[in-house]
Amino acid sequence: MGTTNTVRRPTAQRVRDTLERLGTERDLWVSTAHPEHGPHQVPLWFLWDGQAVWFCTGATSATVRNLRAESRVRLALPDSYDVVLVEGEAQCFTDREAPEAGARAFAAKFGWDPRAEGSPFVYVRVVPRTVRAWRGEPELRGRVVMRDGAWLG
Repeated sequence: MGTTNTVRRPTAQRVRDTLERLGTERDLWVSTAHPEHGPHQVPLWFLWDGQAVWFCTGATSATVRNLRAESRVRLALPDSYDVVLVEGEAQCFTDREAPEAGARAFAAKFGWDPRAEGSPFVYVRVVPRTVRAWRGEPELRGRVVMRDGAWLG
């Protein structure tokens, strides 16, 4: 796939495009690390509520184990050409502790409510601190579109 025809978007346009993708896409890659067990990466469904990314996974998963030991997390939308990387701190909520609005919005988006399952789940909320977004080589410079929790441009 050639990227020579890629036109560099202004930062404000990349922010708009990133927010649109966060609001409409279904899947993301969640990357965590544990001091003793090392890195772990898994694809999960997610919800963007306008302020934070929410995802849900089994209470005994490696993702939850890692986040409880090290709350820093990197999230990536699954397109290697139209890249969006989100970094932030994760907050974990048991399915009983999850804020009702977040749990309801997650269930509405996916038609599945983890709180109704027989096994326990954990909801994870990540407020972005840094977001990088770029399409191809022309956008590598200036790819940071959020810094210290504030959108740029």
